[in-house]
Amino acid sequence: MEQFQTTNMAELDVAVLAAIELSKSAWLLAIHEPISSKVSHRRADGGDVEALISILRRYQRDVQAHTGAAVVIECVFEAGYDGFWLHRRLAQVGIACRVMDPASLKVDRRARRVKTDRVDAESLLRALQSWRRGDRQACAFVRVPSIENEDARRPHRELARLRKERVSHVNRIKALLALHGVRDYRPLRTDRRVVLTELRTGYDEALPTNCRREVERELSRLELAVQHIAEVEAVMSADAEESAEQVVEQLASDDAVTALEKLTCVGRETAVVLAREVLCRDFRDRRSLAAFAGLTHSPYSSGRLQHEQGISKAGNAIVRARLVQLAWRWVRFQNGSDITEWFVARTNGNSKRSRRVAIVAVARKLLVALWRYATQGLVPTGAKLRATG
Repeated sequence: MEQFQTTNMAELDVAVLAAIELSKSAWLLAIHEPISSKVSHRRADGGDVEALISILRRYQRDVQAHTGAAVVIECVFEAGYDGFWLHRRLAQVGIACRVMDPASLKVDRRARRVKTDRVDAESLLRALQSWRRGDRQACAFVRVPSIENEDARRPHRELARLRKERVSHVNRIKALLALHGVRDYRPLRTDRRVVLTELRTGYDEALPTNCRREVERELSRLELAVQHIAEVEAVMSADAEESAEQVVEQLASDDAVTALEKLTCVGRETAVVLAREVLCRDFRDRRSLAAFAGLTHSPYSSGRLQHEQGISKAGNAIVRARLVQLAWRWVRFQNGSDITEWFVARTNGNSKRSRRVAIVAVARKLLVALWRYATQGLVPTGAKLRATG
């Protein structure tokens, strides 16, 4: 045991640690050398990764010349606007890098605290040092996806944004027309422009010129959003061979999308989201799986005060929303499954609010059941499968 600890300390002593505070205009580095207890600060232009690498290599050479031992570099930066491209670029040149979850950093809880890039960089560096010394509660790091996995998530995420945009345009058009007493106009119908030219206001006059022009411009944006939705849905459909090949490449096991679609009430889009957001990852157990989706409970216990704060909502919001939607369909169409029977027994005769609370528990149970089904082939107890033609 003593020899193991000595080896670990030796490894820690020959590592140059660097925390990078990223912004669009500049990158600030807080660097700790094993030959000194001081923290150095260096600055590079935002996006100038070659200058960043040059600074790190210079520190590495200086430490090697001083100690005569091999020196490694380990960097850390917060997950944010820049995504993971910097992590990949540093990995290409052999520099170890971690991406930290910003929410995991411990901060001063005073009403007013100093907040500068320099202070933030030093906080990142201290968290990395604590984590390397064995304090796994000091911070948490995010899993960096492969380029293929990250790119495969783009279609269903874009589709969700486009649908919100479509709703926004429809609501705006209806609101403009409601100002003049028009309540039965359907912007999503194919004859929307023809009907618009014939519209009469609530006071039996033609639409005012500027209002009509604004509605026409909104219709143009709506039509573009509808066109893009159709294009993305075509990519995600079962007939899109390229999309199907990407899913197969992502998963180490059989095609999880096809397996999930065999279950009644699980559609193609939901199966794709679960496969690309959840099933392409490795989880330690069902608790870590539920935590990834933000479906774990958050108890509050201090002295005699004890209550539940609901689910944490600290995980993947896309997966969580899909699972809640699927849970409502599951208790309706999978009425013979154990999960549905648990829901019925728990909410029978209760209020609507109790059903909404219980459906979140159904979503958590369903996530674990689908994970076991897709990875181990265990069909959820009592679940119905689609008949194969």
